[in-house]
Amino acid sequence: MLGRLNHVAIAVPDLDQGIRTYRDVLGAKVSAKQAEPNHGVTVVFVELPNTKIELLEPLGEASPIKGFLEKNPSGGIHHVCYEVEDIIQARDRLKAQGARILGDGEPKIGAHGKPVLFLHPKDFTGTLLELEQA
Repeated sequence: MLGRLNHVAIAVPDLDQGIRTYRDVLGAKVSAKQAEPNHGVTVVFVELPNTKIELLEPLGEASPIKGFLEKNPSGGIHHVCYEVEDIIQARDRLKAQGARILGDGEPKIGAHGKPVLFLHPKDFTGTLLELEQA
């Protein structure tokens, strides 16, 4: 069911500082900032030869990563995103096996313009998983 690793997401308290760290210190190519109001975050993608790193900061007071940063004020790994060929088929298979899909269980359009779902970390060894339609 799982395809390739799409990205590892790191929540940061200061996106501009994160950009400087990856671009200026580590020499990576970093995308332009992208506001994702439906997800409550502003993101950039650090492009690597084999995957991406997503840096995300809260967008608005209702941001789902605000609580994460309150517990981890310096930031940290927030989630891991895997590609799946058919997100509906993957969702239905996971639900049948007892996995919890966050939100209303329906895919939403993510930062790459593709359908995504998030899976409860308590069902996946303490890691929040994002599935993205390949």
